Amino acid sequence: MGSWAFEKALKACYRVEIEQEEDGRFLAEVVNLPGVMAYGETADAALAHVQALALRVLADRLDHDEGPPVSATFETSAAV
Repeated sequence: MGSWAFEKALKACYRVEIEQEEDGRFLAEVVNLPGVMAYGETADAALAHVQALALRVLADRLDHDEGPPVSATFETSAAV
């Protein structure tokens, strides 16, 4: 993995949507990384979990020469 690929992935912007479930938990999803979602007891906790997961997914993609899906800043949108 070249350092330029890693830098490009970190400069990407990923939209995160956060919704509160009926049971009170919050679900955060990275819109442009399919399947990357995480729960938290608070919106902040869900955001922290999904950011960590997204970074692991991006690192895995780069390790396998797949690259990021878009050209990491996280932008949030909450529907509570």
